Amino acid sequence: MIWNLEVGPLPTNCYLVGEAGGEAAVVDPGEEPDRILAELARHNLSLRYILLTHGHPDHIGAVARVREVTGAPVLAHAAEEPVLALGLDIFGRPMPRVAPERWLADGEELPLGPGKVRVIHTPGHTPGGVCYLLGDDLFSGDTLFAGSVGRTDLPGGSQTDLLYSIWKKILVLPGTVRVHPGHGPSTALEEERDSNPFLI
Repeated sequence: MIWNLEVGPLPTNCYLVGEAGGEAAVVDPGEEPDRILAELARHNLSLRYILLTHGHPDHIGAVARVREVTGAPVLAHAAEEPVLALGLDIFGRPMPRVAPERWLADGEELPLGPGKVRVIHTPGHTPGGVCYLLGDDLFSGDTLFAGSVGRTDLPGGSQTDLLYSIWKKILVLPGTVRVHPGHGPSTALEEERDSNPFLI
């Protein structure tokens, strides 16, 4: 199952993924750690991973507290290390650094309950941006949105890399895949392939 919490002022989608009473992963705990922890408790979820799609502050603001309470390791792609180590938000203001317990590689698979989460490296929004695929559900961070794509005007962004990532890594997946982005509503990959104005 997937539980979506919109957190923070932007707002950002934080996803809890798992089966009630079993183990789970949290994708992008951006803000409001108490809400995230309460949702974990409400569904009796045992947190196995804290998965980061990228290191921008609206996606990592609750990491420290959630890690402290649950003991779950933080995982991110190795190419995102400079972003996470910077200690600044996108406006240059100081913020806590995040040091993952482990760096991920493209194509790596993480066991979660009866399934596996596949790591798909999709640079463009940031150098170490990733999407996570679990069954027919893709957690796309700020790579792909309903009717749009991630911005590339921030440090480390590249429009060329982003579009290459989407075309070569995401659009090759089955059209039945559901896309759960970092902001805004979920969508079907087939719909984005056919109608997203940035991809046609």
